[in-house]
Amino acid sequence: MIKNPESRFQRMSEEDTRLDPSITTSIHHRALGLRWRDARGARGVNITRRVVLGTAKHLPESIQDTTVSRLHAELELRDDGLWVRDLGSKNGTFVDDVRVALARVERGQTLRLGRTTMSILWDESPATIELSTKSAFGPLLGASVAMRAMFRELERIAAHDVTVLLRGETGTGKELVSQAIHERSGRASSPFVVVDCGALTETLLESELFGHARGAFTGAIGARAGVLESANGGTVFLDEIGEMPLALQPRLLRALEDRTVRRLGENQRRSFDVRVIAATHRDLRAMVNDGTFREDLYFRLAVVECEIPPLRERREDIPLLAAHFAAKFAANLSADDLSELSTQSFAGNVRELRNAVERRVVLGRASARLDIPAQSAARSVPVESAQPLPLDLATPFKVLRDLWTDRLEREYLQGLLSLHANNISAVANAAGLDRSYVHRLLRKHELG
Repeated sequence: MIKNPESRFQRMSEEDTRLDPSITTSIHHRALGLRWRDARGARGVNITRRVVLGTAKHLPESIQDTTVSRLHAELELRDDGLWVRDLGSKNGTFVDDVRVALARVERGQTLRLGRTTMSILWDESPATIELSTKSAFGPLLGASVAMRAMFRELERIAAHDVTVLLRGETGTGKELVSQAIHERSGRASSPFVVVDCGALTETLLESELFGHARGAFTGAIGARAGVLESANGGTVFLDEIGEMPLALQPRLLRALEDRTVRRLGENQRRSFDVRVIAATHRDLRAMVNDGTFREDLYFRLAVVECEIPPLRERREDIPLLAAHFAAKFAANLSADDLSELSTQSFAGNVRELRNAVERRVVLGRASARLDIPAQSAARSVPVESAQPLPLDLATPFKVLRDLWTDRLEREYLQGLLSLHANNISAVANAAGLDRSYVHRLLRKHELG
C-alpha cells in the first residue's frame, strides 16, 4: 500500500525541535576490547557500542568453535556498563561460569561462549558517541540521550542509500522511523510502500512482493507488478520481516542481491530500484540459530541495524510525548497528569502512551490508568480492567456502543496475545477467526 506521509503526523518545525545550545551533543563511553583464542589462534574485536559474537562468516570476526552458535551473543556498551545478551544459543552464554540470558559484565569477570573463554580489556580512553542537536526526527520525539543518539544515527542513515533493519518492541514506532528515513532521503519524492509480511498468506505475500502474470494462480485475472517494481525509485518497508515464510526468503535474498524480480508465472527477470527497510519485534539472530530465518538474508537486510529503545528506557521523554499527543486534541495536561503518566510502565510503549492520553482527554483522568485484575483462572491473563464506561446520557447511543465494542475487541485481543505468546495463528484459532482478520483487528487497535 502506497502511503501519503503527510497523513500520518503533524510536522514540527526545525525551530520547535532544536535543543538549547548548552546541551551536550556527545557522550563518552569507555572503549573496550575482547580477546580470545580459537582454532585460528589469538583473536579479538573492539567494542565501542554494540557487537555480535558467533561463528557466522558475515561477522567482522567470526569465532572458530563448533560449540558456538552462528549468532551466539551480543555485547552492548551502555551508560551503566557492559551488558551481554544471549541470542538463543545452543550451548549458552556464561559470565564467570554462570549461564545468563542478559547480564552486566563487571571488571575482572570473564565471558564464555561454548568452549571459548574470552577476556575483556578495559581501556580508560573514551569512545565518543555523537548526539543529535534536535529533539525530533520526523514524527519521532525525544530529548533523552537514548533517542538523541538514535536520531543522530538516523540522520546518517537517511543520507545514504543502504538497506536498514529496524529492531524494536511493539509500539515503539518502527513504521514511523522507516517513513522518516524515507522522507529525509533522496527518494522522498517517490513512493513509500508498506508490506506487512505477517498479514498475508505465502502466495499473496509472494505476489505482493514480486508480482504475477495473468493466470499464475486462481484469481489472477490480470498481470500485476509487485511492490518492488511499482515503488521504483522509492522505499519499500517490509514490516514484521520475521513472519516471512522460510520458503520465500531465498526469493527475497536473490531479489535484493540482483536487484531483479521474476513475477509469478513468468521467466523474465525485471530490474527494480528501491531502498528496502525491514523491521521486526522478534530477535532474528535467535531465529537464525533455530533455523527459522536464513542467515544470509539476515545479513543482507542488516547492512545497517538500528534498535529503537522502549519507552521504559527513556521515561524522561514521557512528559514531552504526552503533552504532544494531548495538543493534537487541543487539550492540555496538568503537572499531576504528566507526573502520574510518568510512573506507568507502558508495556505497549509510545503507542500505549498515546492511547492513554487519548482516553484521559476523552473520558477523564480515571480512565487513563490501566487497572490489572488478578489472574483467577488458568486461561485468564492480565488485560485492561473492564470497568464500565461513564454513562453520559448526552452521548448518542451509537457513539457509546462503538466505544464499548472497541474496548471489548482490544481487551479480548490483548488477552489472547498474552495467552498465546503473540502467536497470531494460535490467536486466530482460539478466536475462531481468519488470520488476516485478526491482523486487521490488531492494526485497528494498534496492538501489533
